[in-house]
Amino acid sequence: MAQFYSAKRRVTTRQIVTVTIDDLDPFGQGVARHQGKTLFISGALPGERVEAEIIEDKRQYARGNSKRILRASAERVAPACPHFTVCGGCQQQHASPALQQHSKSQALARMLSRETGREVTISEIISNNAYGYRRRARLGLSYQAKSQVLQMGFRQTASNDLVNITQCPILKPELNALIAPLRQCLAQLQAVRRLGHVELVLADNGPLLVLRHLDVLSVGDKQKLERFSHEQRVALFLAPDSDTLEQLSGEVPFYHVGNLKLTFSPRDFIQVNDGVNQQMVAKALAWLDLQPNDRVLDLFCGMGNFTLPLGQRAQNVVGVEGVAALVTKAAYNAQLNCLKNVTFFHENLDNDVTRQPWAAQGFTKVLLDPARAGAAGVMQHITKLAPQRVVYVSCNPATLARDSQQLLASDYQLDRVAMLDMFPHTGHLESMVLFSKI
Repeated sequence: MAQFYSAKRRVTTRQIVTVTIDDLDPFGQGVARHQGKTLFISGALPGERVEAEIIEDKRQYARGNSKRILRASAERVAPACPHFTVCGGCQQQHASPALQQHSKSQALARMLSRETGREVTISEIISNNAYGYRRRARLGLSYQAKSQVLQMGFRQTASNDLVNITQCPILKPELNALIAPLRQCLAQLQAVRRLGHVELVLADNGPLLVLRHLDVLSVGDKQKLERFSHEQRVALFLAPDSDTLEQLSGEVPFYHVGNLKLTFSPRDFIQVNDGVNQQMVAKALAWLDLQPNDRVLDLFCGMGNFTLPLGQRAQNVVGVEGVAALVTKAAYNAQLNCLKNVTFFHENLDNDVTRQPWAAQGFTKVLLDPARAGAAGVMQHITKLAPQRVVYVSCNPATLARDSQQLLASDYQLDRVAMLDMFPHTGHLESMVLFSKI
Protein backbone atom coordinates (compact mmCIF):
# COMPACT_ATOMS: atom_id res chain seq x y z
CA MET A 1 0.00 0.00 0.00
CA ALA A 2 1.35 3.39 -1.00
CA GLN A 3 1.85 5.98 1.76
CA PHE A 4 1.69 9.68 1.07
CA TYR A 5 3.33 12.44 3.11
CA SER A 6 0.97 14.76 4.93
CA ALA A 7 2.11 18.04 6.44
CA LYS A 8 -0.37 17.49 9.26
CA ARG A 9 1.32 14.28 10.36
CA ARG A 10 4.17 15.40 12.58
CA VAL A 11 5.97 13.52 15.27
CA THR A 12 6.86 15.83 18.13
CA THR A 13 9.04 15.16 21.15
CA ARG A 14 8.10 17.05 24.26
CA GLN A 15 10.89 19.05 25.82
CA ILE A 16 12.26 18.04 29.22
CA VAL A 17 13.66 20.88 31.33
CA THR A 18 15.25 21.03 34.76
CA VAL A 19 14.09 23.95 36.89
CA THR A 20 13.90 25.18 40.48
CA ILE A 21 10.39 26.05 41.68
CA ASP A 22 10.03 29.53 43.17
CA ASP A 23 6.34 29.75 44.08
CA LEU A 24 3.00 27.94 44.22
CA ASP A 25 -0.01 29.37 42.44
CA PRO A 26 -3.54 29.10 43.94
CA PHE A 27 -4.26 26.08 41.73
CA GLY A 28 -1.44 24.00 43.16
CA GLN A 29 1.01 24.45 40.28
CA GLY A 30 4.65 25.16 40.93
CA VAL A 31 5.92 28.39 39.33
CA ALA A 32 9.41 28.67 37.85
CA ARG A 33 11.34 30.73 35.32
CA HIS A 34 13.13 29.23 32.32
CA GLN A 35 14.76 31.11 29.44
CA GLY A 36 12.85 34.29 30.33
CA LYS A 37 9.48 32.54 30.41
CA THR A 38 7.16 31.64 33.32
CA LEU A 39 6.59 27.91 33.73
CA PHE A 40 3.63 26.39 35.57
CA ILE A 41 4.55 22.87 36.67
CA SER A 42 1.89 20.57 38.14
CA GLY A 43 3.03 18.36 41.00
CA ALA A 44 5.94 20.63 41.98
CA LEU A 45 6.39 22.71 45.14
CA PRO A 46 8.44 25.82 46.03
CA GLY A 47 12.10 25.09 46.68
CA GLU A 48 12.06 21.85 44.72
CA ARG A 49 14.41 21.01 41.87
CA VAL A 50 12.48 19.02 39.26
CA GLU A 51 12.63 17.59 35.79
CA ALA A 52 9.47 18.69 33.99
CA GLU A 53 7.92 17.76 30.67
CA ILE A 54 6.57 20.76 28.73
CA ILE A 55 3.03 20.01 27.50
CA GLU A 56 2.00 23.51 26.39
CA ASP A 57 4.36 26.20 25.14
CA LYS A 58 3.10 29.75 24.59
CA ARG A 59 4.90 33.00 23.84
CA GLN A 60 4.90 34.28 27.44
CA TYR A 61 4.41 31.12 29.50
CA ALA A 62 4.48 27.34 29.38
CA ARG A 63 2.85 24.49 31.26
CA GLY A 64 4.35 21.19 32.23
CA ASN A 65 4.17 18.11 34.42
CA SER A 66 6.73 17.16 37.03
CA LYS A 67 8.39 13.92 35.88
CA ARG A 68 11.13 13.55 38.50
CA ILE A 69 11.83 15.36 41.76
CA LEU A 70 15.55 15.92 42.18
CA ARG A 71 15.27 17.81 45.48
CA ALA A 72 12.05 17.57 47.53
CA SER A 73 10.46 20.30 49.65
CA ALA A 74 10.01 19.90 53.39
CA GLU A 75 6.40 20.96 52.77
CA ARG A 76 5.72 17.91 50.55
CA VAL A 77 3.36 15.44 52.25
CA ALA A 78 1.83 12.09 51.31
CA PRO A 79 -1.67 12.51 49.81
CA ALA A 80 -4.38 10.86 51.91
CA CYS A 81 -6.48 9.88 48.89
CA PRO A 82 -5.54 6.95 46.61
CA HIS A 83 -7.27 8.72 43.70
CA PHE A 84 -5.21 11.92 43.94
CA THR A 85 -3.66 13.07 40.60
CA VAL A 86 -6.37 11.14 38.71
CA CYS A 87 -9.53 12.54 40.30
CA GLY A 88 -10.09 16.20 39.42
CA GLY A 89 -11.58 17.08 42.80
CA CYS A 90 -8.30 17.98 44.55
CA GLN A 91 -5.12 19.56 43.22
CA GLN A 92 -2.94 20.13 46.31
CA GLN A 93 -2.94 17.08 48.57
CA HIS A 94 0.83 16.80 48.02
CA ALA A 95 1.35 20.18 49.75
CA SER A 96 1.10 20.78 53.48
CA PRO A 97 -1.99 22.72 54.61
CA ALA A 98 0.30 25.52 55.83
CA LEU A 99 1.86 25.89 52.37
CA GLN A 100 -1.55 25.81 50.68
CA GLN A 101 -2.86 28.57 52.93
CA HIS A 102 0.27 30.67 52.50
CA SER A 103 0.18 30.47 48.69
CA LYS A 104 -3.52 31.32 48.54
CA SER A 105 -3.05 34.26 50.91
CA GLN A 106 -0.15 35.59 48.84
CA ALA A 107 -2.16 35.24 45.63
CA LEU A 108 -5.14 37.04 47.18
CA ALA A 109 -2.94 39.90 48.46
CA ARG A 110 -1.25 40.28 45.06
CA MET A 111 -4.53 40.38 43.16
CA LEU A 112 -6.20 42.88 45.50
CA SER A 113 -3.09 45.09 45.56
CA ARG A 114 -2.81 45.08 41.77
CA GLU A 115 -6.49 45.77 41.08
CA THR A 116 -7.09 48.36 43.80
CA GLY A 117 -3.77 50.20 43.49
CA ARG A 118 -3.25 49.87 47.25
CA GLU A 119 -0.89 47.69 49.24
CA VAL A 120 -3.08 44.92 50.69
CA THR A 121 -2.00 42.47 53.38
CA ILE A 122 -3.91 39.48 54.70
CA SER A 123 -5.02 40.08 58.29
CA GLU A 124 -5.76 36.44 59.12
CA ILE A 125 -6.50 32.98 57.78
CA ILE A 126 -9.72 31.25 58.79
CA SER A 127 -9.35 27.49 58.51
CA ASN A 128 -10.43 24.18 60.00
CA ASN A 129 -9.68 20.52 59.31
CA ALA A 130 -7.84 19.76 56.07
CA TYR A 131 -9.63 16.40 55.70
CA GLY A 132 -13.11 15.20 56.62
CA TYR A 133 -14.52 18.71 56.18
CA ARG A 134 -16.87 18.54 53.19
CA ARG A 135 -20.52 18.03 54.15
CA ARG A 136 -21.88 18.09 50.61
CA ALA A 137 -20.85 16.36 47.37
CA ARG A 138 -22.30 15.33 44.01
CA LEU A 139 -21.12 12.00 42.60
CA GLY A 140 -21.61 11.17 38.94
CA LEU A 141 -23.00 7.77 37.89
CA SER A 142 -22.18 5.88 34.70
CA TYR A 143 -23.06 2.27 33.88
CA GLN A 144 -20.45 0.51 31.74
CA ALA A 145 -22.38 -2.01 29.64
CA LYS A 146 -19.32 -3.93 28.47
CA SER A 147 -17.99 -4.62 31.97
CA GLN A 148 -21.44 -4.40 33.62
CA VAL A 149 -19.97 -2.11 36.28
CA LEU A 150 -21.60 0.98 37.76
CA GLN A 151 -19.02 3.72 38.08
CA MET A 152 -19.58 6.32 40.80
CA GLY A 153 -17.28 9.22 41.47
CA PHE A 154 -15.92 12.58 40.38
CA ARG A 155 -14.60 13.69 36.99
CA GLN A 156 -11.02 13.11 35.98
CA THR A 157 -8.68 16.06 35.67
CA ALA A 158 -9.42 17.89 32.38
CA SER A 159 -11.92 15.20 31.34
CA ASN A 160 -15.59 14.22 31.51
CA ASP A 161 -14.67 10.63 32.36
CA LEU A 162 -15.53 9.43 35.86
CA VAL A 163 -13.02 8.21 38.41
CA ASN A 164 -14.63 5.20 40.08
CA ILE A 165 -13.74 6.14 43.65
CA THR A 166 -13.60 3.80 46.62
CA GLN A 167 -13.24 6.59 49.17
CA CYS A 168 -13.03 10.37 49.49
CA PRO A 169 -11.07 11.54 52.55
CA ILE A 170 -12.17 15.17 52.24
CA LEU A 171 -15.80 14.15 52.81
CA LYS A 172 -17.25 14.08 56.29
CA PRO A 173 -16.61 10.55 57.66
CA GLU A 174 -20.35 9.84 57.74
CA LEU A 175 -20.57 10.51 53.99
CA ASN A 176 -17.32 8.75 53.13
CA ALA A 177 -18.64 5.61 54.86
CA LEU A 178 -21.66 5.58 52.54
CA ILE A 179 -19.69 5.29 49.28
CA ALA A 180 -19.20 1.49 49.22
CA PRO A 181 -22.69 0.43 50.39
CA LEU A 182 -24.36 3.05 48.18
CA ARG A 183 -22.59 1.80 45.05
CA GLN A 184 -23.61 -1.76 45.93
CA CYS A 185 -27.25 -0.73 46.38
CA LEU A 186 -27.44 1.28 43.16
CA ALA A 187 -25.75 -1.49 41.16
CA GLN A 188 -28.63 -3.84 42.07
CA LEU A 189 -31.37 -1.56 40.73
CA GLN A 190 -33.24 -2.44 37.55
CA ALA A 191 -32.75 1.22 36.53
CA VAL A 192 -28.95 1.03 36.94
CA ARG A 193 -28.43 2.04 33.28
CA ARG A 194 -30.56 5.16 33.67
CA LEU A 195 -29.17 6.89 36.74
CA GLY A 196 -27.81 10.44 36.58
CA HIS A 197 -26.00 11.31 39.81
CA VAL A 198 -26.30 11.22 43.59
CA GLU A 199 -25.95 14.08 46.04
CA LEU A 200 -24.78 13.40 49.57
CA VAL A 201 -25.36 15.96 52.30
CA LEU A 202 -24.62 15.76 56.01
CA ALA A 203 -27.21 17.75 57.95
CA ASP A 204 -27.00 18.16 61.71
CA ASN A 205 -29.81 15.59 62.04
CA GLY A 206 -28.06 13.03 59.87
CA PRO A 207 -27.00 12.30 56.29
CA LEU A 208 -29.33 12.57 53.31
CA LEU A 209 -29.20 11.25 49.77
CA VAL A 210 -30.70 12.67 46.57
CA LEU A 211 -30.84 10.27 43.62
CA ARG A 212 -31.29 11.73 40.14
CA HIS A 213 -32.91 9.06 37.95
CA LEU A 214 -33.78 9.39 34.27
CA ASP A 215 -36.64 6.85 34.09
CA VAL A 216 -39.54 6.05 36.41
CA LEU A 217 -38.36 3.72 39.16
CA SER A 218 -40.07 0.38 39.60
CA VAL A 219 -41.74 -0.57 42.87
CA GLY A 220 -38.93 -3.03 43.50
CA ASP A 221 -36.24 -0.38 43.01
CA LYS A 222 -37.99 1.99 45.39
CA GLN A 223 -38.21 -0.77 47.99
CA LYS A 224 -34.45 -1.46 47.66
CA LEU A 225 -33.67 2.23 48.07
CA GLU A 226 -35.95 2.60 51.09
CA ARG A 227 -34.35 -0.47 52.67
CA PHE A 228 -30.93 1.09 52.12
CA SER A 229 -32.06 4.38 53.67
CA HIS A 230 -33.33 2.62 56.80
CA GLU A 231 -30.27 0.36 57.16
CA GLN A 232 -27.85 3.26 56.74
CA ARG A 233 -30.07 5.81 58.52
CA VAL A 234 -30.06 8.14 55.54
CA ALA A 235 -32.91 10.47 54.55
CA LEU A 236 -33.85 9.58 50.96
CA PHE A 237 -34.97 11.96 48.23
CA LEU A 238 -35.72 11.07 44.60
CA ALA A 239 -35.27 13.55 41.75
CA PRO A 240 -36.91 12.43 38.48
CA ASP A 241 -36.08 15.85 36.99
CA SER A 242 -34.32 19.07 37.91
CA ASP A 243 -37.46 20.64 39.44
CA THR A 244 -39.02 17.74 41.35
CA LEU A 245 -37.95 16.35 44.71
CA GLU A 246 -39.77 13.43 46.32
CA GLN A 247 -38.92 12.55 49.92
CA LEU A 248 -39.25 8.82 50.66
CA SER A 249 -37.79 8.73 54.16
CA GLY A 250 -36.20 10.83 56.88
CA GLU A 251 -36.83 14.22 58.41
CA VAL A 252 -36.49 17.78 57.14
CA PRO A 253 -32.74 18.52 57.21
CA PHE A 254 -31.28 21.36 59.26
CA TYR A 255 -27.94 22.76 60.40
CA HIS A 256 -26.88 25.18 63.12
CA VAL A 257 -25.07 28.49 63.08
CA GLY A 258 -24.16 29.12 66.68
CA ASN A 259 -27.34 28.40 68.63
CA LEU A 260 -29.63 29.05 65.64
CA LYS A 261 -31.34 26.26 63.71
CA LEU A 262 -31.72 26.63 59.92
CA THR A 263 -33.86 24.20 57.94
CA PHE A 264 -33.10 23.69 54.26
CA SER A 265 -34.02 21.70 51.19
CA PRO A 266 -31.41 19.24 49.84
CA ARG A 267 -31.08 21.47 46.78
CA ASP A 268 -30.59 24.69 48.74
CA PHE A 269 -27.11 26.17 48.89
CA ILE A 270 -25.32 25.68 52.20
CA GLN A 271 -21.63 26.24 52.90
CA VAL A 272 -19.92 22.88 52.46
CA ASN A 273 -17.35 23.53 55.20
CA ASP A 274 -19.26 23.83 58.47
CA GLY A 275 -16.16 24.51 60.58
CA VAL A 276 -15.10 27.48 58.46
CA ASN A 277 -18.69 28.71 58.14
CA GLN A 278 -19.10 28.96 61.92
CA GLN A 279 -15.89 31.00 62.23
CA MET A 280 -16.73 33.12 59.19
CA VAL A 281 -20.11 34.16 60.58
CA ALA A 282 -18.64 34.95 64.00
CA LYS A 283 -15.85 37.01 62.39
CA ALA A 284 -18.32 38.97 60.23
CA LEU A 285 -20.34 39.90 63.32
CA ALA A 286 -17.19 40.99 65.15
CA TRP A 287 -15.95 43.08 62.21
CA LEU A 288 -19.30 44.86 61.88
CA ASP A 289 -19.01 45.86 65.56
CA LEU A 290 -22.76 45.53 66.00
CA GLN A 291 -24.54 47.79 68.46
CA PRO A 292 -28.08 47.41 69.85
CA ASN A 293 -29.36 50.35 67.74
CA ASP A 294 -27.82 49.19 64.43
CA ARG A 295 -29.91 48.65 61.30
CA VAL A 296 -28.19 46.05 59.11
CA LEU A 297 -28.73 45.14 55.46
CA ASP A 298 -27.76 41.62 54.35
CA LEU A 299 -27.61 41.33 50.54
CA PHE A 300 -27.63 37.96 48.72
CA CYS A 301 -28.82 36.60 52.06
CA GLY A 302 -29.89 33.11 50.94
CA MET A 303 -31.88 31.45 53.68
CA GLY A 304 -30.37 33.48 56.49
CA ASN A 305 -26.89 32.07 57.19
CA PHE A 306 -25.67 35.56 58.19
CA THR A 307 -29.02 37.33 58.60
CA LEU A 308 -30.28 35.38 61.58
CA PRO A 309 -27.07 35.71 63.64
CA LEU A 310 -27.11 39.43 62.80
CA GLY A 311 -30.65 39.59 64.17
CA GLN A 312 -29.42 38.43 67.57
CA ARG A 313 -27.16 41.50 67.89
CA ALA A 314 -28.75 44.39 66.00
CA GLN A 315 -31.98 46.37 66.36
CA ASN A 316 -33.28 45.50 62.88
CA VAL A 317 -31.97 43.36 60.04
CA VAL A 318 -33.23 43.22 56.45
CA GLY A 319 -32.24 40.29 54.26
CA VAL A 320 -32.55 40.63 50.48
CA GLU A 321 -32.31 37.74 48.04
CA GLY A 322 -32.96 37.24 44.33
CA VAL A 323 -34.33 33.69 44.64
CA ALA A 324 -37.92 33.67 45.89
CA ALA A 325 -37.79 30.14 47.33
CA LEU A 326 -34.83 31.07 49.53
CA VAL A 327 -36.65 34.16 50.80
CA THR A 328 -39.55 31.95 51.88
CA LYS A 329 -37.19 29.54 53.63
CA ALA A 330 -35.32 32.41 55.32
CA ALA A 331 -38.57 33.89 56.67
CA TYR A 332 -39.53 30.47 58.01
CA ASN A 333 -36.15 30.12 59.73
CA ALA A 334 -36.53 33.54 61.36
CA GLN A 335 -39.93 32.49 62.71
CA LEU A 336 -38.50 29.14 63.85
CA ASN A 337 -35.87 30.97 65.90
CA CYS A 338 -38.32 33.59 67.24
CA LEU A 339 -36.47 36.50 65.61
CA LYS A 340 -39.10 39.18 65.09
CA ASN A 341 -36.64 41.95 64.19
CA VAL A 342 -35.54 40.22 60.96
CA THR A 343 -37.42 40.62 57.68
CA PHE A 344 -36.73 39.27 54.19
CA PHE A 345 -37.50 40.58 50.72
CA HIS A 346 -37.29 39.15 47.22
CA GLU A 347 -35.64 41.70 44.93
CA ASN A 348 -33.59 41.90 41.76
CA LEU A 349 -30.30 43.12 43.20
CA ASP A 350 -29.30 44.78 39.95
CA ASN A 351 -32.05 47.33 40.61
CA ASP A 352 -31.72 50.30 42.96
CA VAL A 353 -32.59 48.79 46.33
CA THR A 354 -32.34 52.19 48.03
CA ARG A 355 -35.71 53.12 46.51
CA GLN A 356 -37.55 50.28 48.25
CA PRO A 357 -39.79 51.20 51.22
CA TRP A 358 -37.81 48.96 53.57
CA ALA A 359 -34.67 51.04 52.87
CA ALA A 360 -36.27 54.39 53.76
CA GLN A 361 -34.78 54.49 57.26
CA GLY A 362 -31.28 53.68 55.96
CA PHE A 363 -28.75 51.20 57.33
CA THR A 364 -25.73 51.65 59.57
CA LYS A 365 -24.01 48.39 58.51
CA VAL A 366 -24.10 46.24 55.35
CA LEU A 367 -23.04 42.65 54.67
CA LEU A 368 -23.05 41.03 51.24
CA ASP A 369 -22.23 37.50 50.15
CA PRO A 370 -22.67 37.33 46.36
CA ALA A 371 -22.12 34.43 43.96
CA ARG A 372 -19.02 34.19 41.74
CA ALA A 373 -20.30 36.91 39.41
CA GLY A 374 -19.93 39.40 42.24
CA ALA A 375 -22.10 42.40 43.01
CA ALA A 376 -21.30 45.00 40.34
CA GLY A 377 -24.95 46.07 40.02
CA VAL A 378 -25.45 46.77 43.71
CA MET A 379 -22.17 48.45 44.75
CA GLN A 380 -23.24 51.96 43.72
CA HIS A 381 -26.43 51.53 45.75
CA ILE A 382 -24.46 50.52 48.83
CA THR A 383 -22.46 53.74 48.60
CA LYS A 384 -25.75 55.71 48.44
CA LEU A 385 -26.77 54.16 51.75
CA ALA A 386 -23.42 55.30 53.25
CA PRO A 387 -23.18 52.63 55.98
CA GLN A 388 -20.45 52.95 58.60
CA ARG A 389 -19.07 49.49 57.83
CA VAL A 390 -19.35 46.97 54.99
CA VAL A 391 -18.34 43.31 55.12
CA TYR A 392 -17.97 41.65 51.72
CA VAL A 393 -17.77 37.83 51.66
CA SER A 394 -16.34 36.59 48.37
CA CYS A 395 -15.91 33.28 46.53
CA ASN A 396 -14.13 34.96 43.59
CA PRO A 397 -11.14 37.25 44.18
CA ALA A 398 -11.42 38.76 40.69
CA THR A 399 -14.96 40.10 41.22
CA LEU A 400 -14.10 41.10 44.80
CA ALA A 401 -11.22 43.23 43.48
CA ARG A 402 -13.48 44.81 40.86
CA ASP A 403 -16.30 45.57 43.31
CA SER A 404 -13.90 46.91 45.94
CA GLN A 405 -12.90 49.77 43.66
CA GLN A 406 -16.41 51.25 43.89
CA LEU A 407 -16.18 51.48 47.68
CA LEU A 408 -12.58 52.72 47.70
CA ALA A 409 -13.58 55.52 45.32
CA SER A 410 -16.46 56.53 47.62
CA ASP A 411 -14.68 57.46 50.86
CA TYR A 412 -14.25 53.93 52.20
CA GLN A 413 -11.01 52.34 53.32
CA LEU A 414 -10.07 48.67 53.28
CA ASP A 415 -9.43 47.74 56.90
CA ARG A 416 -9.05 43.96 57.01
CA VAL A 417 -8.82 40.97 54.70
CA ALA A 418 -9.23 37.34 55.78
CA MET A 419 -8.48 34.37 53.57
CA LEU A 420 -11.11 31.67 54.06
CA ASP A 421 -9.69 28.18 53.58
CA MET A 422 -13.14 26.87 52.69
CA PHE A 423 -11.89 24.19 50.28
CA PRO A 424 -8.51 22.73 51.34
CA HIS A 425 -6.53 20.90 48.62
CA THR A 426 -8.34 22.77 45.83
CA GLY A 427 -7.78 25.97 43.85
CA HIS A 428 -10.90 27.65 45.26
CA LEU A 429 -9.97 30.95 46.89
CA GLU A 430 -12.53 32.55 49.22
CA SER A 431 -12.14 35.62 51.37
CA MET A 432 -13.81 38.24 53.53
CA VAL A 433 -13.08 41.98 53.54
CA LEU A 434 -14.00 44.78 55.92
CA PHE A 435 -14.50 48.35 54.65
CA SER A 436 -15.16 51.33 56.89
CA LYS A 437 -16.31 54.86 56.15
CA ILE A 438 -13.50 57.39 56.28
